[in-house]
Amino acid sequence: MVVSVHHYELSESADESDFRAAVAEAERRNLFERVPGLIEYRIGQGIKGDRAGRFAAIWIYESKATWEDVWGPVDDPKPKSEYPDAWLVWEDDLLAPILAENPDRIEYTSYELVADSSEP
Repeated sequence: MVVSVHHYELSESADESDFRAAVAEAERRNLFERVPGLIEYRIGQGIKGDRAGRFAAIWIYESKATWEDVWGPVDDPKPKSEYPDAWLVWEDDLLAPILAENPDRIEYTSYELVADSSEP
């Protein structure tokens, strides 16, 4: 599996209700279910630590191969023009108006799992 952690910083003109509304709209439109290889996601708001009060998402992909099919290999990422349509709606239509920066410039890290408590 591959897990990507995305950190979201809201613009000064946006608040938490705007972010929650964007997530709700994405879910209503089944955008996340239409990203190939994405098998699970979690979106939360920090309650303690450096990111308290701020939002982050955890995107879980079936495998490194499926993650690369969507985003390209680490050393040769796909251009935005090749992103899944559903992801473009999420980023460009729902997130971009409320984020402090371009959604393609958010802080994130993708991890290939080395241990997983859900496996026997």
